[in-house]
Amino acid sequence: MEFKGVPAIVTGGASGLGEGAARALAAAGCKVAIFDLQKEQGEAVAKDIGGIFVECDVSSAESAEAAVKAARDAHGLCGIAVNCAGIAPAAKILGKDGPMPLENFNKVIQVNLIGTFNIMRLAAADMAQREPNADGERGVVISTASVAAFEGQIGQAAYSASKGGVVAMTLQSARELAREGIRVNTIAPGIFMTPMMAGMPQEVQDSLAATLPFPKRLGKPEEFGMLVDQMVRNPVLNGEVIRLDSALRMAPK
Repeated sequence: MEFKGVPAIVTGGASGLGEGAARALAAAGCKVAIFDLQKEQGEAVAKDIGGIFVECDVSSAESAEAAVKAARDAHGLCGIAVNCAGIAPAAKILGKDGPMPLENFNKVIQVNLIGTFNIMRLAAADMAQREPNADGERGVVISTASVAAFEGQIGQAAYSASKGGVVAMTLQSARELAREGIRVNTIAPGIFMTPMMAGMPQEVQDSLAATLPFPKRLGKPEEFGMLVDQMVRNPVLNGEVIRLDSALRMAPK
């Protein structure tokens, strides 16, 4: 798919993996709309890449609908959507204080899984109205899962379930949206240098890096952006979940 002038939406684009994706798409020529709740950071990134910032809670139908409309009014019908918004609170199913509060599990599912579907459904509605290219392609959706979808660690019940749902939805969505000329892929990243990770002590970062087979360092957001770029460019890459994890296989804890 071509990039130049194509409207793109990146959720969670104010920082971390989302920022890496937003910068990669902007560098390739897309008109990028960053959807995030971090207003100050989001506006700064949007200004830097020549895009726009739209405040959005991806878990809310009303908020997402308004955000997609704002992006459409500014740039046109969405052609590329990258889902990076997510949360990762850790909590055991049965902790020292008893069972995990159900609302804690529900919140992670709402943001990570339902939020991904929410943007997918709205972006697909835009994409279906776009003019197809020579292959009949109208749009590309890229979601973010995690290696925790496959090797969830202790304390990651909610996070693993949410990301496992994103993985399970990938092929199904690609099959369903194929008739509209929309491709759907997912990236399952390992350990990356996100703002949350950068805030951890250096010894913790070094310890995590030591668990990686090769290269023995944390991934960079721009390397996530490189794979986003390739997923858009390669017309036969569809219905796939690609691990981006330096051959990491997570231990129980």
